[in-house]
Amino acid sequence: MPEEPAPAVALHNITKRFALSQDALAQTDPGRQDGRFFTALDDVSFSLASGGCTLICGANGSGKSLLMAIIAGLEEPTSGSAQTAFLTGLIFQDPDSQILGETPSEDIAFGPANLGLSKEEIEKRVAAALEETGLTERAHYPARSLSGGEKRRLAVAGVLAMDAQIIIFDEPYANMDYHGVVQVNWIIKKLLGAGKTVIILTHELEKCLALADRVIVLFKGRITFDGSALCALQQELEAWGIRNPLRKPALELGDLLWQ
Repeated sequence: MPEEPAPAVALHNITKRFALSQDALAQTDPGRQDGRFFTALDDVSFSLASGGCTLICGANGSGKSLLMAIIAGLEEPTSGSAQTAFLTGLIFQDPDSQILGETPSEDIAFGPANLGLSKEEIEKRVAAALEETGLTERAHYPARSLSGGEKRRLAVAGVLAMDAQIIIFDEPYANMDYHGVVQVNWIIKKLLGAGKTVIILTHELEKCLALADRVIVLFKGRITFDGSALCALQQELEAWGIRNPLRKPALELGDLLWQ
């Protein structure tokens, strides 16, 4: 029988603990404390095949962003191991924090230049990334004048130019209006169509659940659910601090807010 392909991402018993002051411990969940240590991630294990879209969901403080940093190699776990089969690109919650160039072309070129590629190869990659993300006409605009959705696409263009095969979005819909959400989902669909492995960290399921092959829920640093998007809708998501898009019909105007 042919061998199973290696997973794109493999996490084995990831635990992350932080030493905290006595004052800080007094403000954290006692159930996540051990002496003077706070457990931010607790024995997290899963693997992701190449391609497809996985949502890692959870309320603020559930450990999503920390887990992203460990997958990308920016943080070391206290125990356990994390392996990725391909280069991983991060799209941070605040796209302005990733803009380094004066124009989209300059910004996209930054990563390939750091890889030591030739000028011709850099120009080729920049042009391809601009085309792939629909930013060709904005190539020489001031980068910080772009809309929120365009800045998110610029961040994606930067990781595409570095040939990242795994792309992680950290709360991509934060502070986005409807048009921005549509732009972000458009680029995610294009990435999936190109065979990329996409991970979305979010608590806003209503904006992206239809894109997902798999949903993993973190609650207080632990995995509480791992299954299909349809199965996720059958869970008591509110108990984990996540709004269920199919919750009870609106009984008052406040129920209609997109929050």
